[in-house]
Amino acid sequence: MNNILKNNIIFKNMNEAEINKCIELLSARIKKFSKGTQILRVGDTTHHMGIVLSGSVTIESRDSWGSGMVLTKVQAGGIFAETYALVPGAVLPIDVTTDEATEIMFLNMTRVLQAPSSDDLIIAKLNQNLLQVAIRKNLMLSRRSFHTAPKTIRGKVLSYLSTVSMQKHAIEFDIPFDRQQLADYLNVERSALSKELGKMKADKLINFDKNHFILHIDIDYRKTELEDL
Repeated sequence: MNNILKNNIIFKNMNEAEINKCIELLSARIKKFSKGTQILRVGDTTHHMGIVLSGSVTIESRDSWGSGMVLTKVQAGGIFAETYALVPGAVLPIDVTTDEATEIMFLNMTRVLQAPSSDDLIIAKLNQNLLQVAIRKNLMLSRRSFHTAPKTIRGKVLSYLSTVSMQKHAIEFDIPFDRQQLADYLNVERSALSKELGKMKADKLINFDKNHFILHIDIDYRKTELEDL
């Protein structure tokens, strides 16, 4: 079995037999897409949740006038559209587009309500895992609000890079966005972002090469006592 599936949060606490049964119950199908394919569009409805097996997709919100804003990038192992798939008739306010050649497993979430009682334990585990996914997505959106709240571009960049640094427990890391995607995510103009990044580099706050960043800060990321509780 693909390690992406074994380690996926959707199948947490399931053994291989349960994962295979869950995939069968949800009528899984796998599709391959080329770069730049729009998988879901604003205004669509869907019954299917996607698991990215390889490649990546970008999720953008888009208004009626075509203005877009990057919400997140989903890489291999990540999932998308689970909330909309679980609410019949829910209209998507997002576009989902592939960033590269991408392979996705689609799961029909309407099958959750149609599973036989003999599979109640598997469905219970699935529902528990979906709840964890929802909580994590809410946390992700909360973080984005913190990153876009500062009034200056420098404040937005520092907020975002600080969070990534803490998540990775490192001062040197790659971010999942290219420059335009980062500008969209922080809700700023790309040219203004590039100019501010140059200033921050000159001020010796950061160093970077494309999406690789180094923060010039003195932080000890060794585990604290609380992390061991």
